[in-house]
Amino acid sequence: MTDPAAAKILLAEDDNDMRRFLVKALQHAGFCVTSFDNGLAAYDQLRVEPFELLLTDIVMPEMDGIELARRATELDPDIKVMFITGFAAVALNPDNQAPSQAKILSKPFHLRDLVNEVHRLLAA
Repeated sequence: MTDPAAAKILLAEDDNDMRRFLVKALQHAGFCVTSFDNGLAAYDQLRVEPFELLLTDIVMPEMDGIELARRATELDPDIKVMFITGFAAVALNPDNQAPSQAKILSKPFHLRDLVNEVHRLLAA
């Protein structure tokens, strides 16, 4: 098992300010973060490079976070998934086929909560 603190995280978030904010917080916590502003670009990166964690918004253009998570877990069944969303009910809807082991962090959240959840998920 790799050191959770050195884990590679793929972040998909279409809000530029939120994305920069999250990248800075996660890098400050010691994670290696690659970020994209849409699910399709994130998925293309997943196809060429392995990541320990997919951190994704749900509502995004081109490919939403649920579709991205589904495809990510098809590529790599071991990848951990965490949704960050203002629409938790969307993620919890069983009809959308989101990966069942995915964590959900509802916006707004404190950065410390995000970092703690990421550590917990990667250590699991």
